[in-house]
Amino acid sequence: MLFMKPSTTVIGHEESIVYPFDGENIHFEGELTVIIGKEARNVSESDALDYVFGYTCGNDVSDRILQRRESEFGCLLVGKGYDTFAPIGPVVETELDPSNLHLITRVNGEVRQNGNTADLVYGVPALIAYLSKYMTLLPGDHIMTGTPAGVGPIKPGDTIEVEIEGIGVLRNKVITQVGAMP
Repeated sequence: MLFMKPSTTVIGHEESIVYPFDGENIHFEGELTVIIGKEARNVSESDALDYVFGYTCGNDVSDRILQRRESEFGCLLVGKGYDTFAPIGPVVETELDPSNLHLITRVNGEVRQNGNTADLVYGVPALIAYLSKYMTLLPGDHIMTGTPAGVGPIKPGDTIEVEIEGIGVLRNKVITQVGAMP
């Protein structure tokens, strides 16, 4: 399933994921994130990696309740589109082969996901080729590649760590939304 996240979802390493007032079932999803380095349109799989600037860790935070409701209408946007729902970091690694990287996601130190990019349904070249067939990918665009088994709920106070071999550890704490309730 493909979806897009607004730029307001992106936060960095050690920044806080804001648990929304109306959040009921918010999940983490550790993923390899591809960062496009040059304009890509109608790129072949064999040339796809030439358009990559680098790779980083990502967490595709998702509101499962909203996601289910939206899916009934044939879309997927708001459930993955809250501000702070796309942590990435801690660094961008430019010299990396994305085809066989170990990925671990921990919640409060407990391993919840333990997988490898070799098990992705679609590898990085296939994703870039497919997406660039229909839209122009621009420098700085991010592609989250998919998540291994083990996704699950998070709550305020939790710390989520996404670790990918050769990149490092992305760490974000979950906090309660502050301010007046809408």
